[in-house]
Amino acid sequence: MITVRAANARGTANFGWLYSRHTFSFGRYYDPEFMGVSALRVINDDTVAPSAGFDTHGHRDMEIISFVTQGEIHHKDSYGHEMRLPAGEFQLMSAGSGIQHSEFNASSHDALKFLQIWIEPNQRGTTPSYQQKKFNQTSWLTEVITPDGRNDTLQIKQDAVVSRVVLAADAQQSQPIDAQRSYYLQLIRGELQLDGTRLSAGDGAAVTGQSQVQFSAISDVEALWFDLP
Repeated sequence: MITVRAANARGTANFGWLYSRHTFSFGRYYDPEFMGVSALRVINDDTVAPSAGFDTHGHRDMEIISFVTQGEIHHKDSYGHEMRLPAGEFQLMSAGSGIQHSEFNASSHDALKFLQIWIEPNQRGTTPSYQQKKFNQTSWLTEVITPDGRNDTLQIKQDAVVSRVVLAADAQQSQPIDAQRSYYLQLIRGELQLDGTRLSAGDGAAVTGQSQVQFSAISDVEALWFDLP
């Protein structure tokens, strides 16, 4: 079964310096019908004004993924990491027993756009950690985050895999999946059909109870694919 989360139906937050679309309930936006999918709890599509950002704040017991689609994040945390995260790179911060961090738009001229993703861990109270990497797209579906860090992927504290999807217009791919697990597709750019269901940039789709799924690109496509417990 495929359940679509349309881009224009997402929750909205507008603070002037930040404009965000919330796929699931977050902050002041609450919808009991959209609380997450399995361990996936947050997908925020954030646009941050030049030189603005999130002041120092804390997290604990959450796996926090950032993927920049435009611009660059200046990240600083209480464990001594001060990093720049440019477009195309993945960041995974395991908050564990507690971490403080800030995130700012590194540009004084251009907007920053990124996806902020939270996945609940299957371990609590662990030592916080920070990982960051740019991945070469080795196939149309490239793993970037895995539970065991295989093939030099970022290692997450959950039985979950995050992959980046890149398809050229008119490409078609069939992907076997486990009918006992949950899956979620977040479309970043382009248009595609997922088992005949048409999706546009910003749309998401939950997939459950299936043994395979068909990706058919209408235009050039970039997306994130979540394989969840």
